[in-house]
Amino acid sequence: MTPSSFPIVRLKPKANARAIRHGFPWIYDNELVLDRRAKKIAPGSIACLEDNERSPLGLIAFNAESRIAGRMLERDVTCEIDGAWLAEKFARALALRERLYETPFYRLIHAEADGLPGVVVDRFGDVAVIQPNAAWSEVLLDEMVAALVEVTGVTTVLKNGSGRARSLEGLDEDSRVMVGRAPEAPVPVVMNGATYMADLMGGQKTGLFYDQRPNHGFAAGLCAGARVLDVFSHVGGFALAALAGGAASALSVDGSAPALELAEAGAKASGFGDRFETRKGDAFDVLSALAEEGAEFDVVICDPPAFAPSKPALEKGLRAYERVARLAAPLVAEGGYLGLCSCSHAADVAKFRGACVRGIGRAGRQGQLIHTGYAGPDHPLMPQLAESGYLKSLFFRL
Repeated sequence: MTPSSFPIVRLKPKANARAIRHGFPWIYDNELVLDRRAKKIAPGSIACLEDNERSPLGLIAFNAESRIAGRMLERDVTCEIDGAWLAEKFARALALRERLYETPFYRLIHAEADGLPGVVVDRFGDVAVIQPNAAWSEVLLDEMVAALVEVTGVTTVLKNGSGRARSLEGLDEDSRVMVGRAPEAPVPVVMNGATYMADLMGGQKTGLFYDQRPNHGFAAGLCAGARVLDVFSHVGGFALAALAGGAASALSVDGSAPALELAEAGAKASGFGDRFETRKGDAFDVLSALAEEGAEFDVVICDPPAFAPSKPALEKGLRAYERVARLAAPLVAEGGYLGLCSCSHAADVAKFRGACVRGIGRAGRQGQLIHTGYAGPDHPLMPQLAESGYLKSLFFRL
């Protein structure tokens, strides 16, 4: 196959071709010549990207209807993007995870960092949940699923079509069983000595957040004999790890009753049921109420959703992170620990740390920053793409 087999998309003269040559994987719509010919290319098509001097840069997944109009797939413009190409990507990703983890419970594909831009695959034993968040992956979904089954041997593949990323690509929210049978009950996942219950059909995202695994482990090391508060806990993230680490008690706070029910089931399955409690409500309201009640904890951890999912939302998001720190800090006993997390890629670690420090200061407390954590190694960071390193966890001793 020659480059001419693909439609050609060209960079504007002032676009940064050097960054793309050095590994940056995205081409924005305002960097491309989007004439009538280019706009006729079907969303999700594979195209050959050229610089303004007509030198090929690589094969891209093209979508003129998206802000990220091009996603780099392959530098070799003679390559064929087919089942064998997809299988090679899955095999390379699997080799890393099998070296990292003894059991097949992990993020298998972390989008651009694993060479499949816009694609997320989380594995739960014999079940894989795929999120095709870019138009090209929707077009090639059947081939992708076949390659996934061939390489990993999973017997069930679920498609999760929810989320903001798909809407930005002009995709629907279709979720369905691609291969096999849907699990009839939540899937137990053992991490850091605790059992988590993952609802693969009705839960958030793919059902469980693997990215916090090392931060759960660090927090657990602070929790022997401790009273622990886990806010925005989802299915018990930090609380269950803390109980596995010897916490005397743990209280999980979340706005979702189904998530808290899964947390309770996980605590029971782990043998921690008698030390675990839940409280449903808005996190800000519950933090304020606990302060009025005079509650005190040795370890408080807040892991909110993305308050700054995009650059326009950054300032508002930073104020929200500051508010979380301000409300949480007074609940921490003297000499206790406060863990604050952000999954907003728009807020880099310096900006997030500044917001947290301001919040702690406004609460009248002082803190030593003792640990900065990131996502686990099954969520590799693509060095050229800051957005792939979205997760930050800061731990303070107050």
